[in-house]
Amino acid sequence: MIKNRILTILSATFISLSAMGSAQAALVERLGGLAYYDDVADITWRANATSNRMTWQDANDWVMNLNIGGVTGWRLPESIQPDANCSRQNGSDNSAGFNCTNSEMGNLFYNVLGGSAGTSIYESHNSNFDLFNNVEVIGYWTGTDFEPNLDRAWNFTFSGGIQGSNNKDFTLLFSWAVHSGDVAAVPVPAAVWLFISGLLGLFGIARYRH
Repeated sequence: MIKNRILTILSATFISLSAMGSAQAALVERLGGLAYYDDVADITWRANATSNRMTWQDANDWVMNLNIGGVTGWRLPESIQPDANCSRQNGSDNSAGFNCTNSEMGNLFYNVLGGSAGTSIYESHNSNFDLFNNVEVIGYWTGTDFEPNLDRAWNFTFSGGIQGSNNKDFTLLFSWAVHSGDVAAVPVPAAVWLFISGLLGLFGIARYRH
């Protein structure tokens, strides 16, 4: 009986922990608030959403040399091509316009920050927006080439959630640094391990008595 009760408690504990994990907000603070981890897209965004306006190559150089809280390996966001969710489909490798939610910045704008097509992110957003600072409505570079013309690269504007392209050499846009994966995975809290260890100890005592 004691064994069955302990097993039931252990099962309930692990189910509760799983439920807690799935109920977490999509954005989790990292590096003391300098970044936020999107546990759905599995990428980490810099909390400071701005940079100087620069050309595409300068933007790539800037982000590659970025060190945030001792973490390197940052990059520009990626644009997914093609993206069937985009409002404009111009051939097999050219998806643009509104609702490009498969791209990293499109997913951030629409799904994570609660933006609306055709509306500035400052006018339509959810509480996640308040975690970031200096969000610019002018275009942001992505790290993805515009395949129909390699003199251009994809960009995204937060003035209305639009994905488009601009000339790499002559256009000056902002950059928002992102990092693949979680820059600082959080372990299971020590108190939880202590609780589970205690239950396992009770299970061992019950086995000994029997």
